[in-house]
Amino acid sequence: MEKQMQKLVQCKIRVEESCPLSEHSTFRIGGPARFGIFPKSREELLMALKHLSSCKIPFWVIGNGSNVLFPDKGFSGAVLFTGAWRQIDRQGASLVASAGVLLPSLSKRAAREGLSGLEFANGIPGTVGGAVFMNAGAYGSCMEQICTFSRYFDLSDGTVGELSGAEQGFGVRTSLYQREPNRILLEAGLLLSEKDPGEIEAQMTALAEKRKQSQPLELPSAGSIFKRPVGHFAGKLIEDCGLKGVTVGGAQVSEKHAGFIVNRGGATAYDVRALMELIQERVQNTYGVDLEPEIRIL
Repeated sequence: MEKQMQKLVQCKIRVEESCPLSEHSTFRIGGPARFGIFPKSREELLMALKHLSSCKIPFWVIGNGSNVLFPDKGFSGAVLFTGAWRQIDRQGASLVASAGVLLPSLSKRAAREGLSGLEFANGIPGTVGGAVFMNAGAYGSCMEQICTFSRYFDLSDGTVGELSGAEQGFGVRTSLYQREPNRILLEAGLLLSEKDPGEIEAQMTALAEKRKQSQPLELPSAGSIFKRPVGHFAGKLIEDCGLKGVTVGGAQVSEKHAGFIVNRGGATAYDVRALMELIQERVQNTYGVDLEPEIRIL
């Protein structure tokens, strides 16, 4: 292990050299990162962030890799994966969850405790940090509606801060955290409402079946590839352009839902980006609509 990582290793923080990013991406795409770091607590995450900043090592912070496209050549810096830090605390009708908590786990916890508001998140394979970062949503609900506050580490001054309500700058699949990358999400408080656990479970089951019928869950993807344009549905525009099933290399516009690009086997980031550009050009030329990527292209 290189000297720069010795401090973290000595503190029992898991560090992996030549970390294959494809194994940490729902797209199953990406070359190796110089280091993969896997903190399992708030203290370990803060220590890693401070150490990387002080050593001037470039880094990315990633949750479950469910909404990102990693580069084929990999990354010469470090990638911090928050998924090993999974802490959930109940405070009245609120759940305070760490950045690495998976949304399906959190929604199931809420259901068991008779707390409603996270049913939409049960089928989203991301983490709380990623969900707040992009204001994740589905079926008419989103994080903005329940996220009352979020805490962050500020890389610029090494302090921990908190944003509440509108301060978080939520918009369509965006938040202040996307515009101010120096603020690294640590945890979020989600205000829910009490409801019969059986009713919550029934709604989650119904939404899961709806997802299964309409989305290509059987193939690697990063979810919806483009944001919903005002007055339109991205998937319908793409399908109406005759692009359903079109491929570039191993990447394909899903035959089940045109709003998804799937990895049919061996797809590269180059393939996905080329296919995205083809879609954007065709939709712009046909309907005059600009499709904005929903996934993070790193």
